[in-house]
Amino acid sequence: MNREPKRNKLNCLEDLRRRILTEALEPGSYLDETEIAEAYGLSRPPIRELLRQLAGEGYVILHENRGAQVAPMTHKTLRNFFIAAPMIYAAIGRLAAQNATNAQIMRLKDTQLLFRAAIREKNTEQRALTNERFHSIMGEMADNEFLMPSLRRLLIDHTRIGMTFYSPRNPGLADQRVTAVEQHDQFIELIEAGDTEACADLAVAHWELSRAQIESFVTPASVFAPLGRVPDSIA
Repeated sequence: MNREPKRNKLNCLEDLRRRILTEALEPGSYLDETEIAEAYGLSRPPIRELLRQLAGEGYVILHENRGAQVAPMTHKTLRNFFIAAPMIYAAIGRLAAQNATNAQIMRLKDTQLLFRAAIREKNTEQRALTNERFHSIMGEMADNEFLMPSLRRLLIDHTRIGMTFYSPRNPGLADQRVTAVEQHDQFIELIEAGDTEACADLAVAHWELSRAQIESFVTPASVFAPLGRVPDSIA
């Protein structure tokens, strides 16, 4: 039995996710099915199947007669990102501490080692990807079919913003990187202890660690309503 097409299909899926998260494929750009098929040795039908899967996960948007577009980051999507992030992260933290298995905790610890290494080596891409993986594992721990799609979509934009904003050459973020590592360690401890409320509180604190810097980076000067605060019209 020839396993090569299946392997190529999996490689293609994982690589497209990585390229979107790291902004090698820019937000709002359109994907060329023919180029992707040739690059991975696949025919068009499995490529279309993969693009449908990526659309379901929030990585791309499918447009009739125009194909797949990498999920854009408009002001509207970023505003919704800031509003939703603390609520989703807190819920995930609470449920992760409640439902985590020992095997999942071990995977979280392994990912934390990679996260530490990426920061130590000043590797922005690996830092962004391992941070995304860390929080994705927490999402798996939460084991909630309603929250997981929201978390996945949230992490896509959080990771892409991180690729743009978190430069190891920015000395002003050195303390923040240290705190981020420490908070990941605290997540592991609280999840192992099953402390649901403390884990939810830490999730909000972890979000607040980066919110102000990200907010100032992505908010146009002409926008006066602060991102991340619910407007009066929907409060």
